Amino acid sequence: MRTFNKTTYDSLEDFVYSKAKNPVILKNGMVIGGGMLYPEINFTLPTMTINKETMPQILEIYKEIATGICQRAHELYVPGFVAEIETLPPMTFNPQWGIDVCRTVADVLNEYSTKYGFMASLRITPNDIREGNDLEHMWHGSHWDSMLKTFEGCARNGADMLAIESVGGKEVHDEAVMFCDISKSIFALSVLGCKDMSKLWTEIVKVADSTGTIASGDTACGFANTAMVLADRNYIPKSFAAVVRVVSAIRSLIAIECGAKGPHKDCGYEGVYVKAISGIPISMEGKSSACAHLSPVGNVASCLADLWSNESIQHIKLLGGMAPTVCFEQLAYDCRLMNEASSKGNDKALFLRDCLADSDSIHDPQAYVLRPDVVLNISKQMIKEETYYDRAKRGALVTVNILRKAYDDKSLKLDDKELEWIDRIYDEIEDMPKTEQELTELMIPQCEKLSPEKYDLV
Repeated sequence: MRTFNKTTYDSLEDFVYSKAKNPVILKNGMVIGGGMLYPEINFTLPTMTINKETMPQILEIYKEIATGICQRAHELYVPGFVAEIETLPPMTFNPQWGIDVCRTVADVLNEYSTKYGFMASLRITPNDIREGNDLEHMWHGSHWDSMLKTFEGCARNGADMLAIESVGGKEVHDEAVMFCDISKSIFALSVLGCKDMSKLWTEIVKVADSTGTIASGDTACGFANTAMVLADRNYIPKSFAAVVRVVSAIRSLIAIECGAKGPHKDCGYEGVYVKAISGIPISMEGKSSACAHLSPVGNVASCLADLWSNESIQHIKLLGGMAPTVCFEQLAYDCRLMNEASSKGNDKALFLRDCLADSDSIHDPQAYVLRPDVVLNISKQMIKEETYYDRAKRGALVTVNILRKAYDDKSLKLDDKELEWIDRIYDEIEDMPKTEQELTELMIPQCEKLSPEKYDLV
């Protein structure tokens, strides 16, 4: 495994959208992180039943979606784009269904890219189905086997990049978020999550290496985005969600340690920290993902993006056309603007980056921790620690200190409730056990939904 003990980036002058220290070159020649920002369009089915009888209809829908996107790409002179398929659970439980969807979309992308001359690549993200009472174990059994079979089958049938929204530790983290328990959150992310990431991404990289595809990246969507959405609805403190976002980067970085090359997946906003540390390109989403979920980070999220995504959109009819095509157009125009700024010089790209950051960061701590300067600061301090647990604690402590200072400097607005939570989180982290083993022994009895034997903890 690769190891990181310092950030890849030293200067803010180099830390900007569309440019990565370690760009990814795809088979068709598209360079992600090489100076051009590309759209990444993510789409899904309208509400419908998924079974053997409906699969022919489903394949026609995916073909229609891909065709509409490709046609619009041609009409808007888009030089290249990535299409992402996140398989729905039945398509992973029944791997051939997911493979057929992948092949269908890949065929359309190949046909139209050849016809019109743009570059089109496909990212496949099998749904992580390792949940439920019938789960035998996180790393063996029918759920595990179906996931790996989906990865391999899609890799051999048109996918260029492999990704996943992994769920190791989510059953504990859901509980942590519900009660704003930072100790339990850190246990879920830095112990359970990291343990799972090491196992899972070792296997995904093996599949990528054997099929000539690219192991791209993971996302803490089920952890940090859950907290973000709840905070946006005022169910939990925003400062708590901001700390979770930073800590989640520790687990997502492990994909890169195992051999993933990027781009990190879109709904993992913690990708900015992964980019700072590893130098890989990242996909991000912000204002253009509002159809999937609302957020307080619509502009700042694009500051460091190498792919610009919409999260996901159902194939439904809007006044302008079918929703995936409409969404693609929005992404294409965002990328066109940002690429135009870059073409006028790095100083113009940095100016736009800073405007995007400043427009959001004062209003919400979750936006503040995505500022490029803040990301680089926290990353440099967090990565100094050797263990995942120590990195998580250091990252959380540094984050609350930075949020408090930002409030004192009047660069971040916080109400009294948020200030109280910042102090509370700091005190709770200070009281946490010194070692991962001590934390594990303390936490297992407190986690009602955790089956420790499924993680080989007993």
